[in-house]
Parts: sequence; C-alpha cells; structure tokens
Amino acid sequence: MKFAMSRRVMLAMTSAAAVFAATGAMAQDKTYALIQINQQALFFNQINEGAQAAADAAGVKLAIFNANNDPQAQNSAIETFIQQKVDGIAVVAIDVNGIMPAVQQAADAGIPVVAIDAILPEGPQKAQIGVDNTKTSEDFAKFVLEQHKDQDVKLGEVVALNSFIQNIRKDAFNAALKDSKVAVIGEVDGQNVQDVALGAAENLLTANPDLGAIYATGEPAMVAAVAAAESQGRQDSVKVYGWDLTTNVIDGIDAGFVGGVVQQDPAGMGKAAIEALAKISAGEAVEPVISVPATIVTKENVDQFRDMFK
Repeated sequence: MKFAMSRRVMLAMTSAAAVFAATGAMAQDKTYALIQINQQALFFNQINEGAQAAADAAGVKLAIFNANNDPQAQNSAIETFIQQKVDGIAVVAIDVNGIMPAVQQAADAGIPVVAIDAILPEGPQKAQIGVDNTKTSEDFAKFVLEQHKDQDVKLGEVVALNSFIQNIRKDAFNAALKDSKVAVIGEVDGQNVQDVALGAAENLLTANPDLGAIYATGEPAMVAAVAAAESQGRQDSVKVYGWDLTTNVIDGIDAGFVGGVVQQDPAGMGKAAIEALAKISAGEAVEPVISVPATIVTKENVDQFRDMFK
C-alpha cells in the first residue's frame, strides 16, 4: 500500500534516509529502525537512549526516525525502512489504527515489528512493550483518593485527546474515581505538545478558582500543569498528579504541591524492544506482551530518581 506524502513528510523522509546512509547501516549484519513520536519529550528521548544502548551492546545498527507528531510521517518512515530492508522495526505509534496498514506491509515484507508504549490493535506485530496503563491508572487513582481521604476535591485534567494511550489513562483513572469525593469537573486538551498543554493548563486554572487538584496524563501535560500552578501562585491550593518525571516536576515534589507521579521506565522499554527484535531475528520466540513496571514517585522515594535528570 502506498501513502501520499506532503512536502513536509517528504523532507522528513529524505532526512531519515540521509541519517540511515550516514550511519553505514546497510553495511552491518543487522539494522533495526525505531519510529518515534517526537524528540521534544524527555520520555521519548529516554526510549531512544535505552534502545541505542541495547543496539550498541548487541553490535547492531539503530536508525531512529523522529515523526515530529505527524502520524503520516510515521507511516511513510515504515515504507522507507522496508525499502532499506531493515531487520526489524520498533514503533511508538501516534495513530494506533492508522499505522496498521504500514505495520502489515512490513510484516508482508518479512520484517518483524514490535510496538512500544502505545497499544496497537490486533495485527501482525510480534510484541507489545510497556506498562499496563489501565491497571496503573486505576492504582494511581486509588493513591490520589488516599491522599485526600474523605475530602471533597474538584479535580481538573490536562489530557491529550490525540493520544490513544493517554485516553486509556484518563478513562481508567476516571472510572476508579467514580462515586468518590474527588469529582472530575472538566478536562483540557494539551495535544501532547508542550506549548499547547501550557496554555490549556493555564485556562483550566483560570476558569476554576476552586480547583483542588490536577491530573495530567503525560509528560507535556504534567510539565504544563506544574508550570501553570507556579505561574498562578496556586501551589498552596492545588495538588498536581500525573505521569512522567522531569526536572521541574521533581522541583514540584520537593516544593510539596506535586503529590505523586507515575514514573515509567522508558529506557527499559527501548532496551526491551531491541532485545525482542534481536531474539526474533535469531529465530527465537518472544512474549506477545512484555511488561515494564512503573513506580509512583512521591517525596518519600524521589531521591532514587534524581540522577536520571542531572
């Protein structure tokens, strides 16, 4: 199946091909490709770092493609890497349904595909790597309820409606809060883009002067929620909860207004993806679901994570 490409996508693919050629990848015995969402979020860069370290350890080449939040660019990148005859593809999908024809095309070409983080629908992919987002979100909601005991709390959410996985986190979290005294009073869409999320978080706080808590479903939303609470001087009245640590989120934990953060192991996800592709290339079987655990980070255990952000 062929995908029509915009000028921007064509330029991105030209860049990907140049990077691929520059690494001398085709001269190596094995080459894997990692199709990434963006290189703005620390989370995605940590996936890249884990994947690169695993590739280096295995003595294989890794080509990383940055889609800059463009799902069509991800599809086109898979087509290009099929033409380059890579030995395996790992993908962090933006559009989990829209990417499936390209995943099928790779499988038809005999190239194994594994998915990282974003959960793909049933298809030819060999493995799904990441946390159990439904259970983790449910557990996190219980944690938030415990922090507020029997208090009546109005909670707003900074989400990314274009992210399949963040919708899972939102829905599972909200379901676990049902019939509790923590009431979800609304959501704003940060689109998984830092500047957009910051504006959305500012609007959420401005529109709700009696807001008592915020739940952010991913790194851009979490960073934005922390920054917005600080800029509006709401640290004493609003508790921020969400996914993914960064330096400013750790500062919020230290200051006391970030109540807890789900910290995944993105480097571990990248490592697991390359290791899975290596096993498949060697004719070995891999588990269809490879779970990477997550931790709820609070003041009590944040010291364990500081070195990751120096």
